[in-house]
Amino acid sequence: MQTPATTPRDINPTEDGKALRIVWEDGHESVYLPFDLRMSCPCAGCVDESSGRRTLTEAMVPPNVYPTAIEYVGRYALKFVWSDRHDTGLYSFDLLRGLCGCEECNKMPAPPRRSSR
Repeated sequence: MQTPATTPRDINPTEDGKALRIVWEDGHESVYLPFDLRMSCPCAGCVDESSGRRTLTEAMVPPNVYPTAIEYVGRYALKFVWSDRHDTGLYSFDLLRGLCGCEECNKMPAPPRRSSR
């Protein structure tokens, strides 16, 4: 279930075009660098389905990776098509809010993660 903290009000690039900016319904603003988002891909090719261990390493992703397309998936996620041709990860709005690396969010306890099984 979405809450104001996990419901995007506005999704756009930053003014300089170097990052993704999401303003949430609760008024919070999150900024995501492309490399960080790519490294956080939750798909089965980047995270072992059995153990949950991340299999994607920084050496596997070009440092200048960027999204060539961003698509909405229903009302709950974004799908990125990356310049390295990866395109299978669905980034739920819950996940994206949890990835916010701002000072305010880093002080907050992480929300409990739901099992996808």
